[in-house]
Amino acid sequence: MPPDDLEALRDALRAFARERDWEQFHSPKNLAMALAGEAGELLAVFQWLTEAESRALPAADLAAARDELADVLLYLVRLGDALGVDLATAARDKLAANAIRYPVAKARGTHRKYTEL
Repeated sequence: MPPDDLEALRDALRAFARERDWEQFHSPKNLAMALAGEAGELLAVFQWLTEAESRALPAADLAAARDELADVLLYLVRLGDALGVDLATAARDKLAANAIRYPVAKARGTHRKYTEL
């Protein structure tokens, strides 16, 4: 998602919360807890599936995963806003740091953590 799209989503979420007088409830703690709850709902879509089943979800499960992914993204954007974190910049910075931690020559094809490479 381009940074402008994230900013537009952030602004839409701000307006959505403001119109409902929900800003009073959107502390970083509450938003982080809501984010974790939504991530748990996303996990429930995949619970007990095999690897192969998780890669070929039936339409109803894919729709449920889509909805939960949207919820996770919305809470993540709202939390980033509450903390003053530019998520696009933070993500680019993290990707650059991970490129250093996981050089292709050492990390390609392995699941090992960077401390084990």
